[in-house]
Amino acid sequence: MRSLIGALLFMAISTSIAADDALLDQDFRRLASDEVVNLASEYDGKVLLIVNTASKCGNTPQYDGLEKLYQEYGDKGLVVLGFPSNDFFGQEPGTEEEIQEFCRLTYKVKFPMFEKVTVKEGEAHPFYDALAAAAGTYPTWNFHKYLVGRDGTVIREFSPRTQPDDDKLVAEIEAALGS
Repeated sequence: MRSLIGALLFMAISTSIAADDALLDQDFRRLASDEVVNLASEYDGKVLLIVNTASKCGNTPQYDGLEKLYQEYGDKGLVVLGFPSNDFFGQEPGTEEEIQEFCRLTYKVKFPMFEKVTVKEGEAHPFYDALAAAAGTYPTWNFHKYLVGRDGTVIREFSPRTQPDDDKLVAEIEAALGS
């Protein structure tokens, strides 16, 4: 009986891990590059803050706060991942090269940025479909944030109005990091 229970427990844990890996088992091209990375492989064991970004939005100054989070908590295991999107009133119309230059020159962004994607419900990239399914909502505007734990599961989502230095967001990041 013990071996049966052990086997069932192992299967349940293995299934859970496989489901969690599936969310991040996505290949993306780095912004303005030919380099393709698999999120699960590249960021295994990291806490991720996944954000759909735009360069011509009222929320664009959040780039500064996102970079500060990345710098402050990066050594502890946080990685901010930016995904430019032109879904909301055309606020990310530029080429990937223009987006990259804007982010680096204006906000000194060093956190990883990836290819431009669609995030709106009904048209979203499969990755954003999976994030929305796990969190219960699609991005409602630019700079919607999804916090993903070290195990690859969505911990929580944060609205675009949530600033990167928001106490609740920072507390959730610190908890996920085990700080």
